[in-house]
Parts: sequence; C-alpha cells; structure tokens
Amino acid sequence: MVKMFGAALVLLAATLAGWLQARQFAARPNQIRRLILALKRLETEIMYGFTPLPDAMRRIGEQAQEPIKSLFIRTADNMDSKQQWTAQQSLEHAAMKLWGNTAMKGSEQEVIRQLSYTLGTSDRQDQLGHLATAVRQLESEESAAREDQARYEKMYRSLGLLCGAFIVILFY
Repeated sequence: MVKMFGAALVLLAATLAGWLQARQFAARPNQIRRLILALKRLETEIMYGFTPLPDAMRRIGEQAQEPIKSLFIRTADNMDSKQQWTAQQSLEHAAMKLWGNTAMKGSEQEVIRQLSYTLGTSDRQDQLGHLATAVRQLESEESAAREDQARYEKMYRSLGLLCGAFIVILFY
C-alpha cells in the first residue's frame, strides 16, 4: 500500500515537472508578444503623446499584464525616485532584477538592454527608430519561440509522465 502511494507520488511529481516545463515554452511567445505591444504603445506615446518618459512608462505598465507590467512600472519608479536614474539605468536595472520572473530568455533581455542605451538620450525620431528595431528583433525572437513551443511543449508533457513511469519501474 505504501509502495503504491509512493509510486503515485513519484509519477505525479514527474508529470507536474514536465507540465511546468511545457508551460514555460507556452508562456515565452505570449510574453514576447506582450512586450512587443508595450513597446509599440511606448512608440505611440513618444510620437503623438509628447508624454515625459517616466509617465509614459508608468501608463504603459498599468495597461500591461504581468510580468511586463512590473518591468515598466519599476523602470518608471526608478526614474522618478530620489536617485534620479537615467532611462538607461532604470530600464537596465528593472530588466536585471525582474527577468527571472519571466519565461523569456537572455536574447530578449539583450534587446531590452540595447534599447535602454538609446532611450531618452536622443531626439524623438532616433528613439522611434530604435524602438522599431527592438520590435523587429523581438518579433524574430517570438517566431523562434513559437517554433520551440511547437517542437518541445508536447514533448515535455509526455517526457514528464514517461520519466515518472520509468522511475517507478526502476524502484519496483
């Protein structure tokens, strides 16, 4: 009886681990898409809104879902704080601190880091160009993430169950 209960727990744990990994593959393209939409909103704010950058970041953060929301709001908080950080320092710090809460990889973080170097330091047209470049790079990352999702999501779900079954068989 105890053996059966232990076997069921091992099988359940391995299956859940596989499902969690598969969920990461499913979440990554969705988070990249939300980041792209947030950057496009920032582009609109810069082009038409003439909104100060901290206010624009906060407004976009309030409209976004987690984890993108935290990224933009933390950036706005850093620019508004007593520290008076630049847009580069604020965005880079927020990305560094909060990236672990996302399903996105280092390549997307690098795009945001590169964008931070030019955000708030040049004229409106130059910033719009850099935002458009960042959006294009993220769109290519999104398509790669969708390919990874199609390739690996189902595999990890099955692999979790099969590994659990294998472990149970080994112990029996």
